[in-house]
Amino acid sequence: MTDKFNLAGVSFDSRLIIGTGKYRSHSEMQDAHRASGAEMVTVAVNRVPLDRKTESFLDFLDPKMMILPNTAGCYDVEHAVRTARLAREALETDWLKLEVIGDPVTLLPDNEQTLEAAKILVSEGFIVLPYFSDDLIMAKKLLDSGCPAIMPLASPIGSGMGVQNPSNLRIMREQLPDAVIIVDAGVGVPSDAAKALELGADAILMNTAIAEAGNAAQMAEAMKLAVRAGRLAYLSGRMPKRLYASASSPIEGAIS
Repeated sequence: MTDKFNLAGVSFDSRLIIGTGKYRSHSEMQDAHRASGAEMVTVAVNRVPLDRKTESFLDFLDPKMMILPNTAGCYDVEHAVRTARLAREALETDWLKLEVIGDPVTLLPDNEQTLEAAKILVSEGFIVLPYFSDDLIMAKKLLDSGCPAIMPLASPIGSGMGVQNPSNLRIMREQLPDAVIIVDAGVGVPSDAAKALELGADAILMNTAIAEAGNAAQMAEAMKLAVRAGRLAYLSGRMPKRLYASASSPIEGAIS
């Protein structure tokens, strides 16, 4: 079965986007990336040397993987826009995962400042993928601003709590049938990833769930399989829920 993930004119085989932080070694990161089958990797621009004068994990990324810089660590529009421009110059890409954080404890996004920054960056030609709280109205506004996809959270960054508001993601899918929805943040185990895809997400981005696993490469492979399973389940269409039992072997026509 061919089921490509299309984003801003680029086609991907994998619906899993992976991160680069928190790994215990560069070799562990490489093994996990390889096992995940991911074709896109996100990089926190504020946390790495981009001049390449000193060794960083950028030197250990598979050159076939597409780099998606992000503005992690930005708490206002000005900082996010400045970071995006730096990423474009240093990494030679217009792609950007936009993060504008509103609270240093929960790391929840500031949706209003995210929207303001998105409008500025879209006008400058960036391909903006905004991270925001799972709010349908904000999703519509971000899409209207020119973002080719939206990235609602599953739960707070690095929490591992999984999808906390499945109804919100389901409503978002139903109300925005043509939008590209990438669930971001909060995944802990493969069943969380499968759940997000079962609800209709087109893809999922994760980092901590893999990087902090006891065996990162093994968890990366598990996540790859979960994403595929969730996507197939969504495309297949689940059976209806019933209040009472329904026999697997109907008795109509049975020999009496």
